[in-house]
Formats: sequence, structure tokens, C-alpha cells
Amino acid sequence: MKFYKRAAKIIGILAIGLMIAGCGAEDPAMPELSFEESLQQQLIQARPGDVIEIPAGTHEMTRSLSLTVPGVTIRGAGMDRSILSFKNQIQGAEGLLVSADDFVIEDLAIEDTVGDALKVNESDNVTIRRVRAEWTGGALTTNGAYGIYPVQCNKVLIDDVLVIGASDAGIYVGQSSQIIVRNSRVEYNVAGIEIENSTFADVHDNIATNNTGGILIFDLPNLPVQGGRNTRVFDNQIFANNTANFAPEGNIVATVPTGTGLMILANDNIEVFGNDFIDNDSVNVLIVSYLITALPIDDPDYDPFPESIFIHNNQFSGGGETPDSEPLALLQSATAQSIPDVVWDGILVGGKQAKDILCLAENGEVTFVNLDASNGFAAPSFDTDAHRCSLPRLSVISLSPAAQ
Repeated sequence: MKFYKRAAKIIGILAIGLMIAGCGAEDPAMPELSFEESLQQQLIQARPGDVIEIPAGTHEMTRSLSLTVPGVTIRGAGMDRSILSFKNQIQGAEGLLVSADDFVIEDLAIEDTVGDALKVNESDNVTIRRVRAEWTGGALTTNGAYGIYPVQCNKVLIDDVLVIGASDAGIYVGQSSQIIVRNSRVEYNVAGIEIENSTFADVHDNIATNNTGGILIFDLPNLPVQGGRNTRVFDNQIFANNTANFAPEGNIVATVPTGTGLMILANDNIEVFGNDFIDNDSVNVLIVSYLITALPIDDPDYDPFPESIFIHNNQFSGGGETPDSEPLALLQSATAQSIPDVVWDGILVGGKQAKDILCLAENGEVTFVNLDASNGFAAPSFDTDAHRCSLPRLSVISLSPAAQ
């Protein structure tokens, strides 16, 4: 009897031990990561050569995303299928901030960010392809400034993107070199496409419509990189850019007249050809010195004058009927005519002639005015003879075969 009692006791102890051991073997359940947490983890842990997939669907983001690893591709299932929505963003200044070379992003959308949608900073070999950046509530001053925003980058390809609703520029490439912006559509931004303080850019086969200004080529003072030059603007459709300017007060683009097709400010060696300029209510093409802004210049290294602007083989139709600029409105009142297709402020740098600033060739029945801004707009001239000239054609921008 004692034997059986002792055996039962041993079996009971063993059973309890096994139960305790079994309980200890089970790992506590790990909390499941949200899509946002998983994506940020992938971006942090990425290695060169990784492809991070964004599946179809609308994915809610509350914080900025960032990437600092070179050689990474972020790929969605299409700009209308894979959507990163920042409508409820509570932290961060951008949607996605990238500081990494050899970066590719394609086939997705970034919506309703607090600040810039996609910013790429100090990176080489950047490809942004079939990306949509949009503020879905319409053209509002409270929208983020920039949709697609490479700055201080080298070798940038922006191809087949769509940007809607930026309160500064839809596509903005700043302080960069070796740039191609092509096959894209920009709509309901203050500036559709802006190339600023940059060199060697091709902007072609784009549609810029319903912006305040379709395409801007600017060079501004007090920036780390200056001397904007060598940009070709060609084979674009630039029409009906008549959305009221909704830029925050104090921004340089807040000075852009509503209804501007192409504006060139203080930039050199610009070639404009093969474009269609249609129904831009202030002016189809505007070429000005920074002095026209009446803003102070406290940068001793800054050159405020545009030079070597070659405009040829473009088509013009309509436009200039309701100018949103005091000098242009006064000109229209004095002439009872629409504003001419090409407007130059007439401010000459010392020792230069009119043909050193602007050449016009093979633009059909193009109309022109020199506003004579240097003399207080006293004697505008419509004579194109001083501008019947040509300039050397600029070189094609060629990036790496992979980017092309």
C-alpha cells in the first residue's frame, strides 16, 4: 500500500513539473506591428539592394518616414493603388525624407502631408518614377510646400509623376545638377515645376496646367548653391495656368502673377523651344531680373540678372487677357490690347546689349514687349529687332543607363 502511495506522489510531482516546464516553454505573444511601424522598421533595417514593397491599399501614416540607407528601392503597385495617407499626421515635417544615394521610388502615392510630400536631400542618382503627391482638399495655403522635392542632389530623374495642390511648387528641384523632369503632370499648385539655383536641367514633355505659374526657372540669393544656368525647357504643354496664388505670404512664389506660363528669373543660358503656350491669363513667357521683386539684396556674390535666354520654335495662342501684375495691367490699360506673348522687364546689366539677354527666333507671329522697368516703365517697346538673333544650342542631359 505504501508503495502505491509513494508512486502516486512521485507521478503527481512529475506531472506538476511537466506542466510548469510546458508553461515556461511558450514565448509570450509579441504584439503585431501596424503597417506604419513595419514600414518604418523596414526603412531603418534596409540594406543596399533591398526592395521595399508597398502593397495596394490606403495606408494611414501618423509620423514622417525616413531612409538613410543607399541603394534602396521603394515600390508600390501603382500611383492610384498604393497610397500612403498622412491625413492624420501628428509628427514630422515631411511624408518621406530620404538622404541616401542610388535611391528609387516608384508606383505609389503620398497624400495630405503636413509639410513636403517627398524630400530627397544631398543624394546622388535619384529616380522618382510614377509617383503621385497630392493634397486632396484642394488648393489651400495650409497645404505642404513641395510635392516632389530633391535638393542639393546630383543626377536626378523625375519621370511620369503627378502633383496636385502644393502651396509652393509641385515639382521643385533646388541647388542640384544633372536633372531630367519629363512626362509629368502638375496641376493646382502655385508653381507647377520649379528649377531653382540649379544647373544642367532638361524639362520636357510635361503638362503644366491650372497652376498659378506653369514652369519657373529661378536663381535666388542667400542660398548655399547659386548660379543657376543651362536649363532646356522643351516640348511641354503649358496652358491655362490661372489658379489664384495661394502661397503663404512672404514666399518668393507669392510674387508670381496668377496666369503665368513660364517665368525665368535671374537665370542664365536658358533654351526654350517646342512648347505650346496657351491661354495663360497674365503672360505666356516672363523674363525678369530679381530687381523687379523690389526685395533687398544683401548677398555680394549674387547675380540678379538673366542672360542668354534663347526662345525659339514655340507655339503661342491666347493669354495675357487679365494680367495679375500692376505693370502689366497698366500696359494693358494703355494699349487696350492683351499682354504680348513674351515679356522682358528690360533691365540691363552694365555693358550688355538686349541681344545678350534675350534672343527670339522662329516663334511664328509671336508678340513681345520690353517693359523698360529700369526707367520706371516709362517707355515700353514692342520692337523685336534687337532680339532677332540666335544662341548656341544647349547640350542634352544624359543620366546613367539605369536611370534612363
